Amino acid sequence: MEPGRTYVTYPGPGGVTLQGYLALPPGSGAHPAVLMIHEWWGLNRDITLLADALAKEGYLVLAPDGFRGSVATTPEQAMKQVTGTPREQIAADLDAALEFLRSHPLADPARVATVGFCFGGTQSMFQSTRQANLAATVIFYGGGPIQEASGLGSMGRSGPVLGIYGEQDSSIPVAQVRAFENALKSRGISSTITLYPGVGHAFVKSNTYRNGAAAEQAWRQMVAFLAGALKG
Repeated sequence: MEPGRTYVTYPGPGGVTLQGYLALPPGSGAHPAVLMIHEWWGLNRDITLLADALAKEGYLVLAPDGFRGSVATTPEQAMKQVTGTPREQIAADLDAALEFLRSHPLADPARVATVGFCFGGTQSMFQSTRQANLAATVIFYGGGPIQEASGLGSMGRSGPVLGIYGEQDSSIPVAQVRAFENALKSRGISSTITLYPGVGHAFVKSNTYRNGAAAEQAWRQMVAFLAGALKG
């Protein structure tokens, strides 16, 4: 943990204590809030910098730790913690983080969204299927996009959906993205699915979201989407 940076703890399932990084917006009063879920690396510096950037837009942002303290530095380590952590535990931990964020004194509980990148994008997608009181859902290239309307659960009742993907992402074929888009449309869910040309997986980072190219366009698309869903 870095001096001056705000890490918080909150209760998790079974009495466990969880942690996350809380980025505070300017000003006082109740703010719209965003749960920002990290990539498969875990709760690292990159996601905290993105949380800081979004907080400057006027959001209370919580980046929860989905791996209970484990942070990977190699793809092999990242894959091990993704496959070795029970899915039910991850879901329960992230839902506990959402509840903590929603109950925070600086949060407006009626204006809370979930946003995720890579592993976190998948988790945001599934959180939206089980949490009907979300105001919006943002999925940055989450693997395994839902292919059938029957798998969407409460999505749609949990506000509009924004999906951002790279057209050259070898891990998420364009056909899967289009099937997800069609599933959303078949349910009449307010949604925008964007495929950015010329980029692959995980193209939005703390060192690229202001690069003037696809990463910045995607970041600005998210900011505009959240403003419409949570501030409009």
